[in-house]
Amino acid sequence: MAAGMPSAGMTLNKTDSSFCAGPSLSTRWCARKGAQSALFDRNDGVPLMFRKTHPELGDPVAGNGILSRRIFLEGALVVGATSAGLSCGSAEQLTVQPWMKVPGPGFAGYGQPSPFESKVVKVFPPPPNPAGVGSSRTPLHMLEGMITPSGLHFERSHSGIPEIDPDQHRLVIHGLVKRPLVFTVEALSRYPMQSRIAFIECGGNSQALNAPQAQPLNVAAIHGLLGCAEWTGVRLSTLLDEAGIEPEARWVIAEGADAAAMSRSIPLNKAMDDALLCLYQNGERVRPSNGYPVRLLLPGFEGNMNVKWLRRLKLTAVPAMTKDETSKYTILLKDEKAWQFVFPIEVKSVITRPSPGLVLRGSGFYEISGLAWSGNGSIRQVDVSADGGRSWAPAALQGPILPKAPVRFRAAWQWNGGPAVLQSRATDDTGMVQPTRVQFADERGLRGVYHYNAIASWRVDEMGEASNVYA
Repeated sequence: MAAGMPSAGMTLNKTDSSFCAGPSLSTRWCARKGAQSALFDRNDGVPLMFRKTHPELGDPVAGNGILSRRIFLEGALVVGATSAGLSCGSAEQLTVQPWMKVPGPGFAGYGQPSPFESKVVKVFPPPPNPAGVGSSRTPLHMLEGMITPSGLHFERSHSGIPEIDPDQHRLVIHGLVKRPLVFTVEALSRYPMQSRIAFIECGGNSQALNAPQAQPLNVAAIHGLLGCAEWTGVRLSTLLDEAGIEPEARWVIAEGADAAAMSRSIPLNKAMDDALLCLYQNGERVRPSNGYPVRLLLPGFEGNMNVKWLRRLKLTAVPAMTKDETSKYTILLKDEKAWQFVFPIEVKSVITRPSPGLVLRGSGFYEISGLAWSGNGSIRQVDVSADGGRSWAPAALQGPILPKAPVRFRAAWQWNGGPAVLQSRATDDTGMVQPTRVQFADERGLRGVYHYNAIASWRVDEMGEASNVYA
């Protein structure tokens, strides 16, 4: 028996379609022994792929090729580079490249991404306005996991990024308190700190999907006003307890130190619950574009309420009715009325891969992957569809599954090379289910700008190219 051929006791099976789901079935053999199966190339007998014997794993569980999530949950499928068509040659072709012949550069004070990853940058649709008015967006489709690198976290600025000297910066707590307090950044850094992983999403994220016709945009352009970081700072409740809250206080007015003096009214119970005054983001000082030296974090609340460059917290009995909670950040409904003070981000998800700009190169096995999040709690389930919502199957959720933090979901897909419409639908632990675009329009209309959370759709054509569609 040639080396690498099935061993004694393993049963050859050329027709095990549940296992041999990949391309080139005619050139491969399957062998089975007990609870193990292996896929062998007919020509050289080299094992290509191993898995447990779960015949149902390779069978579609929803239309157009969606496979069981157990492939991910049980780790039952291991796809080798050869079987997946990913390798480019044999080991004998490995050569000594130029970078192995001379020493590389020395150390740097602050690490930078590889120059070959220069395309992984924030995008600006539309182009930035003068003085930093506008936004930059996170390239979600170029990233993995749940954490957004600090340098790629989206930005939303109403009047540019202030250059703040931390030694001169002050945070004031006043209003309906017994003892008004003033803090330096250095004083804040002496308080006990906490860390938590949380997303921040601009209330206007995904508003491009309100357009009457689907626009030729990618994930970053449509959904890129979303980021997630490990935020570290001082609990706001600690400082408010120290200041002493007067009984009539119900709101906290937070104000930034930017030229627009961005201001929002925050319910006092939120401030006392899980609000953080953040000094660090992903282990380093919060970057200027994200609020250096102090940023307010209100986990789950829309982005603008997480006031950057925080300089003032005033306790009041009523909300301030600032420009950013009257002329902006209200939800216009189809009956011309508007919702005001809608704070938590509703349950939402988006497929980041495959997505527009990422081309599938031939039919076969692919992973559908994306992010799901909810400002009301944790993600309980994500379903995926490859036939425009006619059938659904549950995706595997990659831990940790944290409240008010994105969850990475994954689904196995055997693409047959034909047209497909990919969708994801999230459910949170309050029971809220992400609506379809039709359901969303029926409830709110499509004239609003904020809190769009309907199911998004990518159409994949026969060439493997994905595009934004309404389905």
